[in-house]
Amino acid sequence: MQLSDRITGAAIAMLGSVAFLYGSKLPPVPGQQVGPSAFPMVVGAGLAICGVLIVLGIGRHFEEVAEADVISHATPEELEPLPAWRSWLALLPPALVFFYALASETLGFLPTAAIMVLTASFAFGARPKLAVPLALIAPFFINLIFLKLLRVPLPGGLLPFPW
Repeated sequence: MQLSDRITGAAIAMLGSVAFLYGSKLPPVPGQQVGPSAFPMVVGAGLAICGVLIVLGIGRHFEEVAEADVISHATPEELEPLPAWRSWLALLPPALVFFYALASETLGFLPTAAIMVLTASFAFGARPKLAVPLALIAPFFINLIFLKLLRVPLPGGLLPFPW
């Protein structure tokens, strides 16, 4: 295990703990079973658990087995390093969040999320047969989760959700 894995895992666990603590201090909303504290506490607990697992190195064996399997079954051409432009894909998620912040009020959540899912899918190598249905279906389910379970309305924009 590398030291960087331990540091990264500890940082993730600490971030999760802070989110959980922040969420636990939010006041409840009268008349609602699930208040504003639920989401940060669930996300914080998940981050803390994942961070601890990274620190402990749980799952590391599976990475080594997968890498060995790829090396044993791949041809030398397939093991060539990726082109330099692929490293720029690390900037895509923050760019998509920035796009959401700029476009969601005007376009609404559904079209904005569909554009984001389609862009991310194509950028990371999905075929159109998977990317297009995913971009059409995923925003509806995400909107449904926010509206019905979390009771957080998302921007309606051009296509307001009818429920």
